[in-house]
Amino acid sequence: MRSLWKGAVSFGLVNIPVKMYVATEKKDIRFNYLHQPCHTPVQYRKYCPTCQREVEAEEIVRGYEYNKGQYVIISEEDLENIPAPTARAIEILDFVELSQIDPIYYDKTYYLAPAEGGQKPYALLKAAMEKTGKIAIAKVTIRSKEALAAVRCHQECLVLETMFYPDEIRSPRYIPELEFQAQLQEKELEMAVTLINNLAAPFDPEKYTDRYREALRQAIAAKIAGQDVVAVPAAQPAKVVDLLEALKASLELTKPQAKAAGGEG
Repeated sequence: MRSLWKGAVSFGLVNIPVKMYVATEKKDIRFNYLHQPCHTPVQYRKYCPTCQREVEAEEIVRGYEYNKGQYVIISEEDLENIPAPTARAIEILDFVELSQIDPIYYDKTYYLAPAEGGQKPYALLKAAMEKTGKIAIAKVTIRSKEALAAVRCHQECLVLETMFYPDEIRSPRYIPELEFQAQLQEKELEMAVTLINNLAAPFDPEKYTDRYREALRQAIAAKIAGQDVVAVPAAQPAKVVDLLEALKASLELTKPQAKAAGGEG
C-alpha cells in the first residue's frame, strides 16, 4: 500500500513520526453507462453554457455561492494560507473510553504506521493505550479539511478514524414517524430479551458476506455465457398477527437444542 499522509502524532511533548494508509475499500461492482443503440460508453463533459464550449481542467476554480448566483473564488493559495496547525500533525486532545463514543460519529478508517525514528514512541503509545483501555480523541488535517478523529489500538497497529463533528450529525427528532407511544407488556419485553440472548454470539466478521454482490457476480457470469438470469423470489417476512405468538415461535426456533439440530443439517 502507498501512504497518503506523512506527519506526526503529537502526544504531550512527544512527537511520533507516522505514515497514514487507507484501511478500507469498497467492493461494489461498478457499471458503465452505455448508449443503448450502440453500447458506446456515455461521456460526461464539463461544459460552460455561457461560453458554449467544453472547459479544460485548468480553467476550473472553486467558487462558494454566498448569494443566489453570486460566487466568491477560493484559490489553492487561499486554502494554503488558512492556519492549519494539524496539517502535518495528529494532535491528541483527550483520552476517553471507547464505549463513550456513539458509532454514528465514525466516518473513515486509516492505519497509522511508524515512520523513520518513530518505532519506539509508537510502540510506547500503543502499549500505554492498551494498558489503560483508553482511546485518543485528536484533530488532523486531511485533504485541506481539519477533522475530528479517534486513535485506537487495532491488532498490531494504531488506527485513526475520522469523525463527524456534532453539528454534522442530524437529529432524529425531526422524523415524524418517530412521534409515537407504544404500550409494552412486561411479558413481551421478557420474551424479547430472551430472544436476543438466544441469538447472542461473539462477533465474527468472517461469517458475514455480501450475498447481493455474489449473486450479482453470478448474474454477470451467466450473461457473459449467454444464459438467462433466473429470478429468485425474495423472501417475504411473515405477517405478524399477534406479537406475543410471534415471540413464542421465535423462541422455539432459537432454543439451543433447536439451533444445534438446524446446524447439523
